[in-house]
Amino acid sequence: MSTDDAPGPLRRDEAAGMWRDYAATLPPGGPPEDEPPVERFGDSRPLADELIALVLAGTKRATAGLAADSAREGEPLPRIGGHWIACDGDGRPRAVLRTTELRLGRLDSVDDAFARDEGEGDRTRASWLAGHLRYSTRTLAARGERWDDDLEVVFERFRVVWPREVAD
Repeated sequence: MSTDDAPGPLRRDEAAGMWRDYAATLPPGGPPEDEPPVERFGDSRPLADELIALVLAGTKRATAGLAADSAREGEPLPRIGGHWIACDGDGRPRAVLRTTELRLGRLDSVDDAFARDEGEGDRTRASWLAGHLRYSTRTLAARGERWDDDLEVVFERFRVVWPREVAD
């Protein structure tokens, strides 16, 4: 990846502001967490921008990643009802997402519906498998690790809850 493709730092102060704006719209008791994780899709600026655009357009409502990545980053696995803030390639917060469904399994356990909901490529299972295998192999290799078919994948469905103009 060239330095031009490297994603920008996550703008956590801006994300905290977005979170406060969203939380202020909720009834007393508010969301289940004080501050959710701040993350981005993908491992490069162009990929993060492409994927957040799919989210904002309403096409992408699922994501998948290696369970071991959460542990490596010191983050807990997502939980149903939990929130996270998705940023673009520059690190700007663009949406608050709420997890609606989770499943752990092998990469090849993905079904047609999940591949369609992830909204990438031609939205078929075959395209999804090929793309995610390439991505996982590339990101693991960058850390000096190798792909293994038995690695556990977190399959997550979500909905967009903020900002209002793009919320589901």
